[in-house]
Amino acid sequence: MRFVVGIYRLLIAFFCLGGTYEAWLLGIGNKWVYFTFQTNIALGLVMLWAGAATLLKGIQPPAWLKGCLTLYIVITGLVAILVLGLNSTDYKLVLGIRTTWMIHVISPILASVDFLLFDPHRRFHWHNVLTWLIYFPFYVAFVLIRAAIWPHSGPEPGGNPYPYAFLDLGHLGWTQLMVNLAEYLVVFFALSLVIFLIDRVLPAKTPLTIDQ
Repeated sequence: MRFVVGIYRLLIAFFCLGGTYEAWLLGIGNKWVYFTFQTNIALGLVMLWAGAATLLKGIQPPAWLKGCLTLYIVITGLVAILVLGLNSTDYKLVLGIRTTWMIHVISPILASVDFLLFDPHRRFHWHNVLTWLIYFPFYVAFVLIRAAIWPHSGPEPGGNPYPYAFLDLGHLGWTQLMVNLAEYLVVFFALSLVIFLIDRVLPAKTPLTIDQ
């Protein structure tokens, strides 16, 4: 079973890193501004660690880190499906699979299954519900500062530096932007709480949990 779980985690890493190859392999700098790329690359690296540690009986990533990345990869999938849509005709393929599906659908589903079935549970602390949210304000600050310094750097058409419409300060203005961010933080908090509660409800070890 350890071998199966280790390979499964390396498969997650493949989808995360393969789906974001435009950023790290081709050196297309403005791809790094996407929330989706950042979360998938972070998850991919941690799953490489987790997969190797599972196969070699090494030290696993900290529980809080995997919990945080589970939260944000789930957010990536939900926002893509419910807000942004996945019907773009401009897509790349890796081994015949659309990269947009790899990073928006496949990796969130596989990572969620890994969390539910293979990770030990009841390891999170209550403050993780809040500390996991810290990344989002830093991400927003990164986008806004980058846009202020390089206002025509893309990645959106026409050189628009804002990767998502809900962050487009030039179009929204500060008031609407703050409203949007507050709404997203409330939703993110709710999802963070859901993941924490699921972890608390599940048994400390499922029948498929690998000792860590």
